[in-house]
Amino acid sequence: MTSDSRARVAVLLSEATRAMVLTGEAEQRLGAVADVRQATGTPDTWDLPALLDGAEACLTGWGTPRLDAEVLQACPSLRLVAHSAGSIRNLVPQEAVGDRLIVCQAAALIADSVAELVVLQMLSSLRELHRHDQGLRNGAAWGDLRTEHPGRLLGARTVGVVGASRTGQAVIQLLRAFGATILVSDPLLSSEQADALGVELLDLDDLLRRSEVVTLHAPLLPETRNLLGARELRLMRDGALLVNSARGGLVEPDALLAELQAGRITATLDVFPSEPLPPDSEWRKVPNAIISPHTAGHTLDSHRRQGDAMVSEIVRFLRKEPLRYAVPAASVTVLA
Repeated sequence: MTSDSRARVAVLLSEATRAMVLTGEAEQRLGAVADVRQATGTPDTWDLPALLDGAEACLTGWGTPRLDAEVLQACPSLRLVAHSAGSIRNLVPQEAVGDRLIVCQAAALIADSVAELVVLQMLSSLRELHRHDQGLRNGAAWGDLRTEHPGRLLGARTVGVVGASRTGQAVIQLLRAFGATILVSDPLLSSEQADALGVELLDLDDLLRRSEVVTLHAPLLPETRNLLGARELRLMRDGALLVNSARGGLVEPDALLAELQAGRITATLDVFPSEPLPPDSEWRKVPNAIISPHTAGHTLDSHRRQGDAMVSEIVRFLRKEPLRYAVPAASVTVLA
């Protein structure tokens, strides 16, 4: 506690991240309940023990350095880490979460943003909007474009959702409005939960065989790396669409490039095995894939929701009220 008995909170956000996730109103709310110490300069110059000295809570996000065991040992007053944006997997030691430290994460707040882009990707690809746009700009005949690229209805498709995560479930909710047939593969989803979501639960192979559109929403773990390899991709129907807004490592890159270059399937890809893509990347040259720069979760609205939610979480913590976004210790290594 500081001399006037107000709690101390450290804001461990770079200038760019702070501008992205914190509104003036959110900063005022935080300042009304605590003395706020703001990190300045670039994250690689921060003295974390000094910034966290006496702090009960800290606000973190993209670019925040790891709060390792040495830092935590030097800052015994720290009890809450409220993570506004980015992965928590490498932010704090897993063994510290629980009795020693409460970690909250705002990732649930980007599910709507990701889900909207996923459905947009599906619609754009199925209706071949990119072909129409490129054709008109390059002088193609109006009637020829309509004949050559008639498009398909999302509502008439069978869509396979791999991973019933927060984002996966947000995608399912949007797909239901279109009337699509929805299949799900997730080893942690029970048949009762699948019924409640209005989906058919299958193993991965059967989902790949039956789906006309496959969208990935699984975490990247050792057991899910290259979840879709050459064998799995061959199970997909000719002309099927693969959507990946989750992690590039879920799909074996050479196998996917081979399928796309052969023209057997199409894809919309927001994530890649290595990011950012170099200028000469093969992914930039594949004509039957729509690509974007890992932007699914990035909207002004979702960023501000994330920051606002974590400020509210800090306020609740200081007032000893129940938290809404606390991460169970067992989930630290499996959450994105």
